[in-house]
Amino acid sequence: MTAEPQVVHGLEGVLAFESSIAFIDGPNGQLSYRGCDIHDFAERASFEDTVFLIWNSRWPSPRESEEFADELKALRALPDAVVDALRLLPLRECNPMAALRTAVSVFGALDPDQDSIEPVSNLSKAKNLTANMATMVAAIHRMTQGLEPIQPDSRLTHAENYLYMMTGQRPDEASARALNIALVLYAEHETNASTFATRVAVSTLSDLYSAILAGMSALKGPLHGGAIDEAMRLFMEIGSVENAKPYVDEALAHRRRIAGFGHRVYRTADPRAIHLKRMAEQISDQQGDRRWYDIATTVEDYMMEQKRLNANVDYYAAIVLYHLGFPLNLQTSFVASSRIAGWCAHAMEQYANNRLIRPRARYVGELGKPMPGR
Repeated sequence: MTAEPQVVHGLEGVLAFESSIAFIDGPNGQLSYRGCDIHDFAERASFEDTVFLIWNSRWPSPRESEEFADELKALRALPDAVVDALRLLPLRECNPMAALRTAVSVFGALDPDQDSIEPVSNLSKAKNLTANMATMVAAIHRMTQGLEPIQPDSRLTHAENYLYMMTGQRPDEASARALNIALVLYAEHETNASTFATRVAVSTLSDLYSAILAGMSALKGPLHGGAIDEAMRLFMEIGSVENAKPYVDEALAHRRRIAGFGHRVYRTADPRAIHLKRMAEQISDQQGDRRWYDIATTVEDYMMEQKRLNANVDYYAAIVLYHLGFPLNLQTSFVASSRIAGWCAHAMEQYANNRLIRPRARYVGELGKPMPGR
């Protein structure tokens, strides 16, 4: 007798395809990019070298590192048409992720090779998107404030230039290092919702830009990339260390979810959060403002005591980004500007070994219903 197919709500634990890009060991709290444990490089590797690793399954040689970084630098400037399109949007009112989604869509429409899915073409698109996503986010941030976008500076690293385009000031070494670590840690994370959406779009043999837009649309949701905005909002709502435990007690009593805790895969500490917690403390001390960090650690300790829940990647990343000048509603856009590396890797892997992703649903409706009046 054939067993009835089982529905797995949320597809939790379902293996949809094979991949060699990232590996998550949930029970032991480990994350590897192309076989390299992030603890071995998270605070030492540049974002550019990390992207090279994710796309090529190996670290670049010193010469390759320099050449790849220079290639990305040469691609940073946004086409005028993208900036013009952003000027048409009500940037003060619209969600920055909606603006970023529009910018990527226009960027793709300008590419005369937009519909090609050949490997060489996709790699070129991936480089352009990875180089330009930070420029888009910074331009949206500036224009929302009524300021003009700042042109990228090819003398700066990716992280340095990102902060420069945000503020107009060359960042100090500590700030650039903190942003680089955040970029590295958000670059890839296996088959999360946005990556799966990207691969589903690719599986139809749609173009890379369309696939990335599918990923961005999934990331925008508050249960995925939008969660980082809620983490910083949590600290602001609590307001003080003294109010931390009472706030948690009230939230738990009313069964309200507390932002920044728990993860679908990790059953212990999120390995990314370990590094970001360290960076959050360092940058808080550098800024002379430990208020948010002290609130965060108090809540984290109390949540472990009360619910045995660990903080996830967004929890401390929110503090790092806030101190670096990313307002709450722009932090999801930052995640997109980093995760573009992983999305592109998964898209290229799906194109190389494609099968249309087409699951089924268990039908629970009625059958044989007559038409009205018959």
